[in-house]
Amino acid sequence: MIETYRLRIQPLSYDQLLKYIQNDQSLERELQLNDSTRNISPELKEALEQTILPNVARSGHNYLYSTLWTIIDLAKNQMVADLCFVGEPDQNGQIEIGFGTYEQHQGHGYMTEAVGGMVKWAQTQPEVKCIYAETAEDNFASMSVLQKNGFVQLSKVDGMCSWRLEW
Repeated sequence: MIETYRLRIQPLSYDQLLKYIQNDQSLERELQLNDSTRNISPELKEALEQTILPNVARSGHNYLYSTLWTIIDLAKNQMVADLCFVGEPDQNGQIEIGFGTYEQHQGHGYMTEAVGGMVKWAQTQPEVKCIYAETAEDNFASMSVLQKNGFVQLSKVDGMCSWRLEW
């Protein structure tokens, strides 16, 4: 678990991921949070079922690089966003990050703060040397989050921008 000024960023266990997918407030009850409204996109649902859940269930690796981390506003005691790493560090020490803020909570700086917290956590992991991200070239909010956290744009190809933060 990671805490920032306004947020708690909590990795979800396998059973918590199942409750997340159910989207019936059972996860909020388990975490003792106020109810939240989240829309699980078809892409996220597929990623959860096809990649995240199987990787979290797999033994012998660090599930923190595979699970969904929920972002909780401490003042509201409510889930407001999610992020994840896309697997363990590669041979160059690179991990990929993905993130999204629930629609009704966008524009409050949650993701900028959360990504900053995750960057600080990643920098304490000896096997991690850099973080990679991709955004659509018209996703200005995500590009702003990355820029504010020191990511540098590497390229723009077929409508997608790639970003990296190295240390």
